[in-house]
Amino acid sequence: MAELPRVLIVDDSRLVRTSLAKFLQGHYEVREEGDGEAAWQSLVLDHSIQAVISDLQMPKLDGYQLLEKVRTSKLRRLQEMPFILVSGEETEEERSKAKALGVSDFLNKGCGATEVLTRLDHLLELFKARQNLEEGREHMVHDPVSGLFTRKYVELQTAQALSHAARHDSEVSVMVLGFDGYAEVCERLGGEVAEQVGTRFAKLLAGKIRREDSLGHFAIGQYAIVSPGTSPALCASFANRVREAVEVAHVAVHGQRVILTVSIGVASVPDDQVVSALSLLELAGHRMGEAMAAGGNRIVAGEKGTATARKLGVQHALELLAADRPEAVMPHLQRLGQQVLPLLRVLDKEFGLNLPLAEIEHRLSERTQAEEKSERAVL
Repeated sequence: MAELPRVLIVDDSRLVRTSLAKFLQGHYEVREEGDGEAAWQSLVLDHSIQAVISDLQMPKLDGYQLLEKVRTSKLRRLQEMPFILVSGEETEEERSKAKALGVSDFLNKGCGATEVLTRLDHLLELFKARQNLEEGREHMVHDPVSGLFTRKYVELQTAQALSHAARHDSEVSVMVLGFDGYAEVCERLGGEVAEQVGTRFAKLLAGKIRREDSLGHFAIGQYAIVSPGTSPALCASFANRVREAVEVAHVAVHGQRVILTVSIGVASVPDDQVVSALSLLELAGHRMGEAMAAGGNRIVAGEKGTATARKLGVQHALELLAADRPEAVMPHLQRLGQQVLPLLRVLDKEFGLNLPLAEIEHRLSERTQAEEKSERAVL
């Protein structure tokens, strides 16, 4: 048999509680409390309670105070729970107070079982209908697996941001990021695990964006961020911080280390001449594809969409080495060496290390000349 819905009856009179419980017998499961404070504790702890029938005059917390705590609770299930007050000879002013606090309905003392059941059945049916409606809307907005915004909702948010920007002569930037070699990651880890890893990164990213920004799905293994009022330069700067964070992240799946990088495309209005929200998102997605095609782990932004990989700084190089990623540092050794030479000189002088600084500087200079010669040959 299916479990009966549970109702909390709150009254300091045992006789009244017993009478109401008898009315509900066979239709509802009943929990009883003799004062408002005990009732509040039960509501917080007992998630099976679906409705409350409460007296007004009670010790510790009266009916008004209990109702107010329920409606101002941070728990959404309590905010919307059917709450019936059993009234006696209350004035119209007192009833108005209860309505202002959010009471669902009133029962007169002395009413019969039929009326109690009818009122309660009606309120619970209405409550369930509202819940179903909210769940339907939630699924339209959020992906049921990841909890992130759906692609359709991201498009809607982009359209709203563009409309606002047009009215207030402001900017809108969009970045689309995707994991490089995502197909290979899926093949190695399995599609479900790969999706979980991607969602984990996306949720971490959600904690770094502004409240007015929107983060959601773009495609499989790809995500979009809509950023109203943000210039292309600021958006690209944030995109690069995201790229660097993914590059040095420690990710292990079933004890196996997974090295991940992302490519990011950035598009902005009014810099990019687009006519719709969809075209702005698609432009950012196209630029992400260009970044991937150019080798990945880079950002494409701007009118020409030239693929660029930000020069590696010393701090990020150290983070890559700490993440056991020396191969990502090797192409930048010459420039990094030039940057740390002054520090090596200070260390050598302070600690008397007798480092071969002249030889190091000579080797770095040779590498610089070779790279410049190679670049001239390409041109």
